Amino acid sequence: MSLYDLTEFIKLSSVLNYNLSASSLNRYNILSFIIGNERLHRDEKKDLENKEFVMEALGFVFDAYSQKRRRLGPMAVLHPIRATALLSRAMDRIDVVHVLTALFHDVLEDIQPVDFAPLKWRNLEMQIYDLLGRIDPEDEEALIANLECLTRVDGESYYQYIGRLLACACDRHEVVRTKLADRLDNTLDMRIEIQDPLEGVDFFKSVFQLMFVGNYGGYREPDHHGPATTLNASRRLYQLFKNSVLLTLLRKKLPGLCDPHDEVLFNALAKASLNEAQRTFIHLMAHDPHPVAAQRDLVLKAMAYCYGGRSERVTKPDETHLLDGLFSSYFGHESKRIRNQRLDLLYQNKSLMIQASIAFIVIFLSFMNDPGFYVKGISARGMDPA
Repeated sequence: MSLYDLTEFIKLSSVLNYNLSASSLNRYNILSFIIGNERLHRDEKKDLENKEFVMEALGFVFDAYSQKRRRLGPMAVLHPIRATALLSRAMDRIDVVHVLTALFHDVLEDIQPVDFAPLKWRNLEMQIYDLLGRIDPEDEEALIANLECLTRVDGESYYQYIGRLLACACDRHEVVRTKLADRLDNTLDMRIEIQDPLEGVDFFKSVFQLMFVGNYGGYREPDHHGPATTLNASRRLYQLFKNSVLLTLLRKKLPGLCDPHDEVLFNALAKASLNEAQRTFIHLMAHDPHPVAAQRDLVLKAMAYCYGGRSERVTKPDETHLLDGLFSSYFGHESKRIRNQRLDLLYQNKSLMIQASIAFIVIFLSFMNDPGFYVKGISARGMDPA
């Protein structure tokens, strides 16, 4: 499958959801689908032992996430399983530590004793201690170190978290791959759709008509509408911001991404983010009440802004351009409460969201075009607007 393709992702989700919903759960089917029938060890006997062990780990994940839901409603257990499947599809060969790192990557953050009755929590603890006690000591040490790197701790900003995670990366490439697979799944999981809204849409033809064809009537979406969700356009743009931060810090910390598997996932995340920015743009344009001439003017101003290089750096807010201060004013607050307030304000400004979508399209195309590109003004310390 194309790792960035939303239609393929929907199929992946459907197959997993179908199996997870069965009255009798077949862990082997799910494991085989996750790893694409690949071996977990060259030795046949060890491969079988590893697969039996991972099936038990899947049992723990099912139990731990059984009552949780994703923001849009699907079972939360789909996220670690899909992230593992995406990681596996990017690899030539995957081993048991890779699989367990991806399956458990959110466990230390997501699974807390307050979410369970005391007896249930004790049983979960016994499960995980039993699993860790049976793994090879070297693998156990590597797995625990990976999970500590991947877990965001209290009081840690997103920038600090990614910076610390990347500090582990020189010795632990599976940490980088897992984080990229995690962000890829989160990016593709922003919509509950029957099909990709971009399917059948020539995005660049629509933009060309807007800019050059005088009698163009404006883009109109098909008659069907996706279900209303809590993840509106401003929240989707925030997720693209997080991807920009991750890809920027990766480029700065690990220029060149010497491991080809990291490169596969890096490019998949950039492409998935580009597609999501396009989906957001066409949706906003389809529902924008302004005439085509006003939409054209918005795009022209965004083009001048991006072509002048200002989309390549974090800027301060001023009265020169709507896009000035986009990252620092709306996305960069470490306080979740303040950030949500700013995202609510952004949602009220449809013109800014249209231009922000264009800026993200340019940013992710730049990541894909130039192996040395990153957004200036973003570091592990935070943002430094120019």
